[in-house]
Amino acid sequence: MIQTTNKTLLEQLQITELEIARRKEFLGFSEDDVALLLSCKELITRHIDAIVTEFYEKQTAIEEIALLIGDSDTLARLHSAQRAYILGLFDGYYDIEYVNNRLRIGMVHKRIGVEPKLYLSAVKTLKDGIDAALNRYLEDKEHVSKVMGAIDKLLYFDTTLVFDTYIRSLLAEVELAKDKVQNYAKELEGKVAERTHQLHELSRRDPLTGLYNQRSLRDYLRRELMVASRHKRPFCLIYFDVDAFKQINDTRGHSSGDEILRMIGEALLNVSRESDFPCRYGGDEFCLALPECNLANAELTCKRLIEQFKARVSSVTLSIGVVQTGPEEFVDPEELLRLADAKMYEAKSHAGFKICT
Repeated sequence: MIQTTNKTLLEQLQITELEIARRKEFLGFSEDDVALLLSCKELITRHIDAIVTEFYEKQTAIEEIALLIGDSDTLARLHSAQRAYILGLFDGYYDIEYVNNRLRIGMVHKRIGVEPKLYLSAVKTLKDGIDAALNRYLEDKEHVSKVMGAIDKLLYFDTTLVFDTYIRSLLAEVELAKDKVQNYAKELEGKVAERTHQLHELSRRDPLTGLYNQRSLRDYLRRELMVASRHKRPFCLIYFDVDAFKQINDTRGHSSGDEILRMIGEALLNVSRESDFPCRYGGDEFCLALPECNLANAELTCKRLIEQFKARVSSVTLSIGVVQTGPEEFVDPEELLRLADAKMYEAKSHAGFKICT
């Protein structure tokens, strides 16, 4: 992860005095070069304004650079910064402070959008401007050539520092982009997982009541009856429907019928334990699977269901069948459903809320 830091650019890039000395050695920048540059310090200082003015005349003639500069106030600030930069080339001190200043220059150029090609073009323009100034004011052309050789090495030295910050900044951008992509991928993965879970739940539930559907019940019974058989525990199934439901739809309308089914869903959820499995089996038929439950306790659940339903709906009754399998002998899921359905139809032969076991 990209993090803010209190370290300087030197510390972040791990540039030490030993590293600075090695870089100078690689470029062949010696004390003789330092002396050559110092020999021209006074001359450059006298003509610095003319050198900077000429430099920016050539730079602003390039449309891309002119667009980056944008206005006269920015140009004035750049004049001042470039003046200090050029004088620094002839100051004779190329130490930690000098290097840190060059690193900051690189960071500023990257932030304002100066591409490497434009930076290198500016270095070439500056070098040509210094060369022209020295040749204009110094008669000893051999000395000018030596000074320009030293300038060449120092500008290469500066460029490596500037590009170090470019590279570091680009790597930071890549890491930041990578972090964003990874975070987005994790977020997307989470949303996909959540949506997949939602779709899975939708495929398992009845949209009207929110109860599980017939397919889910069959899967549940296959799994839980094996568990009950293995542990020798009783298992009950409640199966019921709404009496005269077709007549309700015909006389009151399907919206009233749907409301009754929703009320049954609420009542079933209220009487269900966490381990129970409430289901709309189809149409106006419902089931409630009760693991680790015997007939006596299942009948109590039925009575609680009737109370919950009567509190919500009046003038409508339910016919309820209850069967138990286990704890010794077990039937398969299809037989359990058939037996419970038969008990429910037995209850239909009686008026009012009837529970048949």
